[in-house]
Amino acid sequence: MQTIVRAGVVLGVLVVVWTFVMGFTGWYKDPALLNLFYVVIPIQIGVLVWALRQTAAQGRRYGSQVGAGTLISLIGGVIIIAGSILFTTVVFPNYFSELAAIQERMLQQAGHGEAEIREVMAMTAKTATPVFQAVFGFVGTMVTGVVASLAIGAFARAR
Repeated sequence: MQTIVRAGVVLGVLVVVWTFVMGFTGWYKDPALLNLFYVVIPIQIGVLVWALRQTAAQGRRYGSQVGAGTLISLIGGVIIIAGSILFTTVVFPNYFSELAAIQERMLQQAGHGEAEIREVMAMTAKTATPVFQAVFGFVGTMVTGVVASLAIGAFARAR
């Protein structure tokens, strides 16, 4: 269990650190660099490979490996929720308004009409809250964790 907890904490901390790197560098404001946020996926897969190799050496078989990867993702996801809320409410309180301005500018540059832009912006505003984004990050972490654990567990398991 110690390996699982340690890996969950490492996962959560690495994802939060990467999120803050995105914030402090301002990359989240650049449409060309915004997708670098998805580096969190290879980070999570890397942590899961590292951890599931260790738990396989402890004798875990396939189902137990999938469970371990899911639990690692759950622990990491809780840390990610806290980090996300800290990011969007304390350290970068203008995060959502800055993203909205960027999105609006991109829609204008793409030639969309004002009515269409207002409609898209209104729909986007509904999800642009610290809690919604934190929960969305948690769900993404869990889905990625389960899917990756299903694949990694097939190779990293006790035989």
